[in-house]
Amino acid sequence: MAKMHTRKKGKSGSTKPIRTEAPAWSLTDADEITKVVLDMWKQGNSTSEIGMSLRDNYGVPDVTLAIGKKITTILEENNVAPNVPEDLYNLITKAIGVRKHLAMNTKDVHNRRSLQSTESKIRRLVTYYQSEKILPLEWKYKPETAEMLLTR
Repeated sequence: MAKMHTRKKGKSGSTKPIRTEAPAWSLTDADEITKVVLDMWKQGNSTSEIGMSLRDNYGVPDVTLAIGKKITTILEENNVAPNVPEDLYNLITKAIGVRKHLAMNTKDVHNRRSLQSTESKIRRLVTYYQSEKILPLEWKYKPETAEMLLTR
């Protein structure tokens, strides 16, 4: 896949092996996996951190294959889902950090460009999530109030 804001071609990534069911050696107890996901969410872990921990510590190679639901779906069913998707959350966090840096280093033109690219990605993701009805249509990214959007 090509990079969005550079002239580079990007690099190919690895792909998961094609599977239709969980391996025999993996933990597939749905109640136990759900309990672990909810406990880790209460500890403040993100969905990707939960997935990596399940893979590395609990022997669950893929939650969707093991119990038929994604981690976000498990959180939604228990009414603790995040109000902003994780990739958008991470981009907003990055933009806040770059804005704080630029407040102290006003002549840093390279990071000013980085901020423009990051906020462009945020706007594109917001448009996508609004079209998929994950975010409401009136949801807006405003740099001044961005920190308030990140409360869980």
